[in-house]
Amino acid sequence: MIIIYTDGASRGNPGPGGFGTVLLAQGHRKEISAGFRKTTNNRMELLAVIAGLEALKVVNAEVLIYSDSKYVVDAVEKGWLWGWVKKNFKDKKNRDLWERFIPVYKRNKVKFKWVKGHAGNVENERCDVLAVEAALAPNLPADVAFEAGINDF
Repeated sequence: MIIIYTDGASRGNPGPGGFGTVLLAQGHRKEISAGFRKTTNNRMELLAVIAGLEALKVVNAEVLIYSDSKYVVDAVEKGWLWGWVKKNFKDKKNRDLWERFIPVYKRNKVKFKWVKGHAGNVENERCDVLAVEAALAPNLPADVAFEAGINDF
């Protein structure tokens, strides 16, 4: 089984933001992070998951994702996402990221588990550090879709 921990952060909402992702599998560890000059916390939470899934080189693997984002976990585990798809994301934000998420999600057998943020989970705390460091980095690139207003409804 592949374990992925994720977290997103923004300094203001919107504001500079970043995500952190930790992948664990068969004794291997990979950390991924990136920041953007203006974005939202929800976008970073979702992008952390996407980055983890996109980093996988396998298909049909069992993947367990730990996230402290109810937005992401509930959207998938409670099936809200599929309703949003049927309604063509009417009145929903972050469509660009959800459409990027769906194909990488479908490549593997993915389950989500919600974890309480800032509650001492070592890997979740590490993801938080990665996300905050990424958000504070100098010369951050644009979150192009967000800054272009593509996600406004």
